Amino acid sequence: MNSRPIRIGLAGFGTVGQGLAAILAESADWIARRLGRQVEVAAVAARDTAKQRAVKPPASARMVTDPLALAEAPDVDIVVELMGGLDAASELIRRSLTSGKHVVTANKRLLAEKGVELFALAASTGMGLYYEASVCGGIPIVQTLKESLAGNHILAVTGILNGTSNFILSRMTQKGLSYADALKKAQEKGFAEADPTLDVEGFDAAHKLTLLIRLAYGRDYPLSQLPVTGITGITPLDIVYAREFGCEIKLIGQAKLIDGRILAGVSPMLLSTSYLLAQVQGAFNAVRVVGDAAGPVTLHGQGAGGRPTASAVLADIMALAREGLVPNNTGFPEKTLPAADILPPAEEVSRRYFRFTVEDKPGVLAALAKALGDAGISISQAVQKVDPDAEESVVPIVFMTHEARQKAVDQALDAIRTFPSVKAEPIHLRVL
Repeated sequence: MNSRPIRIGLAGFGTVGQGLAAILAESADWIARRLGRQVEVAAVAARDTAKQRAVKPPASARMVTDPLALAEAPDVDIVVELMGGLDAASELIRRSLTSGKHVVTANKRLLAEKGVELFALAASTGMGLYYEASVCGGIPIVQTLKESLAGNHILAVTGILNGTSNFILSRMTQKGLSYADALKKAQEKGFAEADPTLDVEGFDAAHKLTLLIRLAYGRDYPLSQLPVTGITGITPLDIVYAREFGCEIKLIGQAKLIDGRILAGVSPMLLSTSYLLAQVQGAFNAVRVVGDAAGPVTLHGQGAGGRPTASAVLADIMALAREGLVPNNTGFPEKTLPAADILPPAEEVSRRYFRFTVEDKPGVLAALAKALGDAGISISQAVQKVDPDAEESVVPIVFMTHEARQKAVDQALDAIRTFPSVKAEPIHLRVL
C-alpha cells in the first residue's frame, strides 16, 4: 500500500459534500483496500465555516472560505467542486487544472455550457476532469460510455434524466394529482426547488443529455441547439388518455444516430407500459443505451441525493488516485471534440399523440382529421369523450397517429390553430 494518502480539497459542503465526508469516514479501510492508499480531506471551502451541519467536516481538514485557495494549496492533489453555479466554479476548475491538480465535479450545467473549453484545458495540462456525478447521480453512466461500451458504435441513448419531473409525473399518474399539486408534493419532499424551472422545463435533463452525447458519439452538440420541452403542459387528462392507449408519459432525453447524423432532444413522450423506462417511478433515473455490439443496456438508480451522488464523486476520486493513470476525460483522445453533424429536428419521425379542445358540434372531428391528412399524417386511433372538468360546450378529441415527420406535424398544427372551433392550444406529444 502507498504510504502517502491522496488528499482532496472539497469546495462546497452541502448535501453531497457531507455525504462524501460520511462515506469517507465510514468506509476508510475498505477504500484503502480497493485503492491501495488512504483518501483524506485536506481542506474544505465553505461560505460559513462556523455553521452547524448534520455531518461535521473531517478532523483532518482545515476550513477556508475562499474555494480558490484549494487550487493553489500544496497539500491538495484533487479538487472536488460541489459548489454549483457557473462563474466561480469555472474559475476554480481552471485554476486547479493549470496548477496541476485533477478535478472532480458534479456540475452538469457548467460542463454543458462551458465543457468544450474546460475539457480542452484539461487535455492541454494532462490533468483529469471527471464528472460521473454530473449525470444521473449514483448511476455509473459516464464510466459505462467511456469504458465499458467504448468498443461499440452507440446507436441510441434514451433516458429519464431528471428525478423531479419523474416524481411529478409519477404522482400525477398514480394518485391522479394535478401538475400543481404534484409539484407541491415534490417540493415538500425536497425533490423540487422553490424555483423548479430547471427541472420541470427540461433544462436539467438537457444539460445531462449534452454530456451523454459527447460521451456516446465523440461530438459536441451545442446546448443552445438542443430542442427542449418540459412537463408543465401535461394534464391529468393526458395521463388518462395515455393509459387508455397502454402508455405512460415520461420526460425523455434522447439522442439517436441516423445515417451518421445525430437527432437529439428533451420532451415529454408516451411510452408503452411494456418498456422498462415506463416502469421507472418516483425520483429515480434510468438510461437505456443501444450499442451495435452489446445491444440494449439499461441502468437504473437514484438520480440525486447526498449519498448516491457522493458515491459517484468518490468513484471519480478513486479513479484519479490510481497511480500511473492517463486521464480519460471524454472517452476520446482529441483535445477538442469535433462539432456534431445535427439532423434538424424538423426531420424527426415518430408516432404522435394529439389532443384538441374543440366545440362540441358536428364536423369538427372530420375537419381535424382532414388537416392531419393534408399534412401527410395518418391516424391510427381517434377518441372523443366528455371531459367532466371542461365547459359544457367543448370536448377533447384525441388522435394517435402512425409515424409522422415533425415538419408535417408543424404544418398541421399551424393550420388547426386557425380553426374557430379549436378553443385551446393543441397538445402534441411524441410516442417513443
